[in-house]
Amino acid sequence: MSELLVHLHLIVSIGLILTMSAHSMRFDLGSGNSKCISEDIKSNAMTVGKYNVINPNEGFPVPDTHKITVRVTSPHSSSYHYGDHVEEGNFAFTAAESGDYSACFWAPDHKPPVIVTVDFDWRTGVAAKDWSKVAKKGQIEVMELELKKLFDTVTSIHDEMFYLREREEEMQQLNRATNSKMATFSFLSILVCLSVASLQLWHLKAFFERKKLL
Repeated sequence: MSELLVHLHLIVSIGLILTMSAHSMRFDLGSGNSKCISEDIKSNAMTVGKYNVINPNEGFPVPDTHKITVRVTSPHSSSYHYGDHVEEGNFAFTAAESGDYSACFWAPDHKPPVIVTVDFDWRTGVAAKDWSKVAKKGQIEVMELELKKLFDTVTSIHDEMFYLREREEEMQQLNRATNSKMATFSFLSILVCLSVASLQLWHLKAFFERKKLL
């Protein structure tokens, strides 16, 4: 049983590495500046995120100069989260459409300028699920929990493969359309060049005939 659990844990770990998408970072924002972070999320995938401003004066409230504005939007600019003049926050949603979702952060304009440091953690897919809560809520055996992780991982890999295949087909269609347009443009360019050359020859011939040089 222990060997089986070890193997299952190894498979799950590899699968999680392959399928999870997570951004955990710390970055600086200057006064009046902004920073946007994008994540390619497929339709019906779960995503969670949390952010907080690092307090420059530990033990005291975060000053107003270090409170930020945050907005999370879909590929078609639908708003999924908005925080105005906040020091921390979190969001969670299931993507309604596939594409690049953006989380943008704005620091207030302040004189003299200051630097705002932000911790940001963004997870999607299997990585977005809180497995500790699942185990505590259901009070299930370790084996059952590992199997559930494995099932969700395999399902996520399956969905990701189809999603990547769809994106590849879209890119191929775009390449074919671009090649067709370039071929048409090249043909028209040659036609225009030949037309201009013919007009120049006709003009020169008419000029020489008028001057009785021909």
